[in-house]
Amino acid sequence: MIRPDLAAFRDATPLPPPAPPAITRHFPTLFLSDLHLGSRACRDQDLLTFLQAHTADIIYLVGDIVDTWTAASVTWSANQHAIVQLLLARASTGTRLIYTPGNHDALFRRYCGQQFAGIEIVPHAFHHARDGRRYLVVHGDVCDVFGSRYPWLERLGSKAENLIRTMGQHVNRLRRYFGRQDWTLVDRVLSIANDLIRSVDEFDRRLSDFARQHGADGIICGHFHQPALHADHGVTYANCGDWVENTTALAETASGRLVLLDWTARATDKRSSAPRMLGAAATGI
Repeated sequence: MIRPDLAAFRDATPLPPPAPPAITRHFPTLFLSDLHLGSRACRDQDLLTFLQAHTADIIYLVGDIVDTWTAASVTWSANQHAIVQLLLARASTGTRLIYTPGNHDALFRRYCGQQFAGIEIVPHAFHHARDGRRYLVVHGDVCDVFGSRYPWLERLGSKAENLIRTMGQHVNRLRRYFGRQDWTLVDRVLSIANDLIRSVDEFDRRLSDFARQHGADGIICGHFHQPALHADHGVTYANCGDWVENTTALAETASGRLVLLDWTARATDKRSSAPRMLGAAATGI
């Protein structure tokens, strides 16, 4: 049986395991998407600390986990190595990991129906929450009209974004050398451009309809890098967000309630009245 080879993501001499956090929060289920490991845009330090601080019985990896559109051998960092090692360690110690590949890691779709290192690879999944609701879990690119019509343009845009982010990182290294603060204009411009593109695309409505067509009470997805949790279109629409522009994940509580966790907001939004989950601002449905 052919299995995917992740040897390229393992060093000959493994790094020591990351130190456990002082406090951890446990959920029955966590949903993570769009990590984009291997790309310069991945916010790997934030992601690593989030994973160290949260455990779950089940972890869904909802696509674009490894960014195969970039040269990972050039940009693979020690933090990203530690993230993979942590996930593999969780799988080996009883956590169920379910992986639904996305468009940036579509090559793993050829292994659907198989397991690798305890990680189940499936095209989609149905998650039965503790409150009886049934959710379709899928990356979401199946409902991306732009990506399906103009895949070459999507890839070109991704390469251009990576190039711009790389230039921004070089500029910031130089600024730090001279004792100056990081230049955030690149991130702001890319975020505004992406928000403008998404504002004219009713992808949440299409994905809600997609869930309804499959007899589900809602959909849990990623892909669009826009975290959301609502029922505006008659079913639950839950988008995990990403670890490029945002630092968000979805979780199911012990009562079956879905909550959207914003990891960065734990440090920046001290005046907010939003409920806290291990320091992360949380909204729920």
